[in-house]
Amino acid sequence: MIIESTSPPIAIVDSHIHIFPQTHLSTLAWHTPDNPLGTQHSVDQYRSAALSAPTESSSSPSSTFLRGFIFVETDRLSSVDESESPGWKHVLDEVAFLVRVARGAPLPGEGHRPEDKGLCVGIVPWAPVPAGPETLERYMGLVKERTEIDEVWRKDRFIQGLKWLWKKGLTFDLGVDARSGGLWQLREAVEMMRKVYEDASDDEGLVIVINHLCKPNLRLPYTSRESITSHPEFIEWSSLIRTMSTCPRTYIKLSGAFSELPSLSPNAEPDIDSLVERLGPWTDTVFEAFGSGRIMFGSDWPVCNVGGGGNAVSWRRWRAIVEGVIQRKGLTREQMRDVWGGVAVKAYGIEL
Repeated sequence: MIIESTSPPIAIVDSHIHIFPQTHLSTLAWHTPDNPLGTQHSVDQYRSAALSAPTESSSSPSSTFLRGFIFVETDRLSSVDESESPGWKHVLDEVAFLVRVARGAPLPGEGHRPEDKGLCVGIVPWAPVPAGPETLERYMGLVKERTEIDEVWRKDRFIQGLKWLWKKGLTFDLGVDARSGGLWQLREAVEMMRKVYEDASDDEGLVIVINHLCKPNLRLPYTSRESITSHPEFIEWSSLIRTMSTCPRTYIKLSGAFSELPSLSPNAEPDIDSLVERLGPWTDTVFEAFGSGRIMFGSDWPVCNVGGGGNAVSWRRWRAIVEGVIQRKGLTREQMRDVWGGVAVKAYGIEL
């Protein structure tokens, strides 16, 4: 597709990143000294990873620019019951950190600058949803105290908690790991969604944003497209994805693939076209089910560094793959705007 140089650039809203300063590493539930992500990954490092995407103030003629990102919680040490150790301290500290990023008020060593405050356009925090509405009310009150913003996230136990989010007009991020965790997670997610939407009409109900294509098994032996589309795992994954898409209030993130594919070398550049082709059965299913109006770009930075070749190249490589997917699907410019940022802004209710 040829785009005239007079066309305004398309804004990228990265719908899924994680950031954390060095001083918070000990509060991350997954942190170990030898973990490949066990160093500071804050806005400075993210900006470096995304350097190939100019910011809005850049004079680059690129057809896209990085407008901002949506932060997703980083799995802090926590407990659903506030009274049990470790309680809510670390997750509320994470909220406070993100508020400092969004306000451009860094503490020394946190890895962000005052001029970065425009990049953080949304936050998806941890919340004790399984504890039900009363606990959620108390928790969100504490979040509100940390943010000093009138309305931020609000949203039977678990199902009642989700419906509480719906009633509060909030968006819920759904994480499913079909490859590592098993397809049963996807089956249970579909059943959970049925219960959440059982009393809702087509134009109402909780907005659910599905992360990372539900982490499908992208390591299935690939010899041809048919070798994937005829595989039982793919057949069940695709069927469940289509079922998820039947509610118009669900969205899905085009993200998270590098940690599911065989790892890429940090040195030799990968064949982007072949990766786009390899992902074709999966991305075709998602586009056919959800349409470009409910699919959003997400980098999953810095997790994408682990399989994508490292911080210097992985963000750029994933953007190139998404560009290839978009070109393969023959999207219009308006549809491209949706995938790169418009859908994320709509799903999360963000005003830019």
